[in-house]
Amino acid sequence: MSGTPVTGAIWSALPVPAFLIAQRNGQETILECNPAAELFMAASTAQLAGEPAYDRLSIDAPIEEAAARARANRAPIFINDADVCTGERPPVLCNLQLAPMNDESQTLLLLIAPREIAGRLGRTQAVKAAAKSAIGMASMLAHEIKNPLAGITGAAQLLSMNLPPQDREMTNLIVEESRRIVKLLDQVEQFGDQRPPECAEVNIHDVLERARRSAIVGFGAHMRIHDSYDPSLPATWADADQLLQVFLNLIKNAAEAQPDGGTIRIRTYYERGLQLRGREGQRLSLPLHVEIIDDGPGLPPEIAENIFEPFVSGRENGTGLGLALVSKIIAAHDGWIEADQRPGQTIFRVSLPLAPKSSSARTEIQAPKETR
Repeated sequence: MSGTPVTGAIWSALPVPAFLIAQRNGQETILECNPAAELFMAASTAQLAGEPAYDRLSIDAPIEEAAARARANRAPIFINDADVCTGERPPVLCNLQLAPMNDESQTLLLLIAPREIAGRLGRTQAVKAAAKSAIGMASMLAHEIKNPLAGITGAAQLLSMNLPPQDREMTNLIVEESRRIVKLLDQVEQFGDQRPPECAEVNIHDVLERARRSAIVGFGAHMRIHDSYDPSLPATWADADQLLQVFLNLIKNAAEAQPDGGTIRIRTYYERGLQLRGREGQRLSLPLHVEIIDDGPGLPPEIAENIFEPFVSGRENGTGLGLALVSKIIAAHDGWIEADQRPGQTIFRVSLPLAPKSSSARTEIQAPKETR
């Protein structure tokens, strides 16, 4: 590596695989790698230099979009728990870091930290396993619990009919709390639902408008909700009802983060570059993007990395199932969801595939009138 002898010594002594990557002829290219990377790749620097980075490194994460963001923001990007395949060997679970070099070039430093196999069953995986087990058990019990709750609610309502107004406070409390429990059980049942999505060609703007209308007459009535739609956005391949649930949950999350009012912006755009490995191993392009942007206080730092896990919530009395359900639905659609924070902004970005070419001919989507 060019630089002072100390810099070269540090480069050689790094215990994790490290690569210098730059754009050459429109693609990310390996410039140099350290000894740990040579061992990881089972190839020398001379063999790897000039090779397309993501042909030699198959990474099950939107690495190219992360690289573009690292360059644009001149800030490091972290990706946890990504499978990295280097050829014939099985994928290795790794944590990744992309960081721009401190010069005028567009060169990036890519660090790959393989996680030991034993580490996969560490605290994080144990928490995930416990959450999954709890969800499965709760899902099985939810229906049985809802039946007696319906009876309790009905009995309380009948009792209140024969009580004077001053004595109805307790029966009203029973009804309200029973309904709150039913809503929680509905979320548990939704999360535990293993049925695959019933996909068809879907106009994303139609679904977003349904979600926006529901928000402005309900949980988002205290917010200003604006849209910025790309009118030429092609259709996606999705279950429209499940996609509606995703956008409702994200808009509701943004609204609840600002109980005293604020602004939510819904943005759609088309951008190539983001690719993901599908559930069947195929490489998928995800060029359709939807952003839900709010100007609230942002995500609590202690949960920012785990917000899509079950039972993780930053709000008092939050169930921690809303964003977990969103993540589950998007994964079932071979899509990608991520959260991004900037000063004064929290952005949830959903990326989806195009509808297959074999589906009915696409027509231009007319964007609803700019708002609100």
